[in-house]
Amino acid sequence: MAGCSAPVGNARLSSVTPSGDGVLRIGVILDNTGSSAFLNESELAAAKLAVKQINDAGGYKGRPVELLPASAAGEGGGASQGAGAAAFSADTAAQAKALLSAHADVVVGPSDSSHAPAAIDVLSPARIPLISPANTASGLSSYKNGGFYFRTSAADAAQGSVLAKLAHDAGAKRISVLHEAGDYGTRVSGAVMDAARGLGMDAVSNAEFAAGKAAPAAAGIKSGTPDAVVVVARDGAQGALAELLNAGLSGKSLILSDGAIRQYGTALGAGGLDGARGILPGVFPSAEFQAELTGIDPKLKDTTYAAETYDAVTLAALAASTAGDDAGGSIAAWLTTVSGGVRPASGDAATKERTSCASYKDCVEVLKGAKLPDYDGESGTIGFDANGDVTSSNYMVFTYGADNTARVSGKETASRTP
Repeated sequence: MAGCSAPVGNARLSSVTPSGDGVLRIGVILDNTGSSAFLNESELAAAKLAVKQINDAGGYKGRPVELLPASAAGEGGGASQGAGAAAFSADTAAQAKALLSAHADVVVGPSDSSHAPAAIDVLSPARIPLISPANTASGLSSYKNGGFYFRTSAADAAQGSVLAKLAHDAGAKRISVLHEAGDYGTRVSGAVMDAARGLGMDAVSNAEFAAGKAAPAAAGIKSGTPDAVVVVARDGAQGALAELLNAGLSGKSLILSDGAIRQYGTALGAGGLDGARGILPGVFPSAEFQAELTGIDPKLKDTTYAAETYDAVTLAALAASTAGDDAGGSIAAWLTTVSGGVRPASGDAATKERTSCASYKDCVEVLKGAKLPDYDGESGTIGFDANGDVTSSNYMVFTYGADNTARVSGKETASRTP
């Protein structure tokens, strides 16, 4: 991935001259269509909830924070009407341009990793931070953006340590990986192998397969007699699992990446996945958070990426409040610090004491006490690094029953130094 026309340097660690107009405007990009369209509702409800709670706590400098476009905020007319026309589409560049026209200071979205470059290429040259609640493609960490790109969900490769840990904790000494060809499979499988070696396991093999053609690789893995097999796949997951089971591997020995886990039911042989485990990123939302979301949207049935969206909006407002400036450059310069992540080399952000807080209201109280906030939100600890990536990521662990249905059975956290 290679971006174009982004500012030189890293805005995340830069000193900035205030240039805001005193009104904090947070835009949202809603890019989910087709079978993924339901994600728009959870992300929008979370953004509305965050803005409501920010404004209930006094807003930004005593003025209400605005949510753009007007259609997302549930308002009509106004300067942001043009942005509304681009909402709920996969054309992220059009949405980003409309939000620029509406004077957004920071933008939350998009969900699809493949849509992120188009938004970055519009917003970064304008010095507007983009915070995605759902982008996971590892390559985005190095996409040229001048320090104006962040994400509150972990990169795909972060799950590698968790997948290896699940095998290790179950007593496996020898581990193999079966991964689907492509960037996702290559990066995640490599991370699994590295983590397994770090845990003292024998990393037997890392076999690649093309979707629909997993039989030879599955047979090769079986011959290596591993105690555990990690399946890293997306579209080819069902076929790969079927071939592993046909080769004689037990469900209990299988561990599925986030792209491979789904409710297989009768699509695989009865009892085939009994005892298999898998992971999905994120945390199961608290009852209180779910109730607050349905208070915003009573018809909401799914909360996927709601916590990450809520945290993105809250962090944006906290960065502006800490900077005392709503301009995009100031927000970008303070996001890593208020998230509990990497600090710049000099200035208040480098030296002032940080205090943990879990809401915009509480974090503003920290600011009033002449300290810096360290926001730990609904999605957990965040801690942005110099690339805008989270340094702590949570995963829900699922275990399959004899009906090939996955049920939540635990949680794991992957952490690293910012």
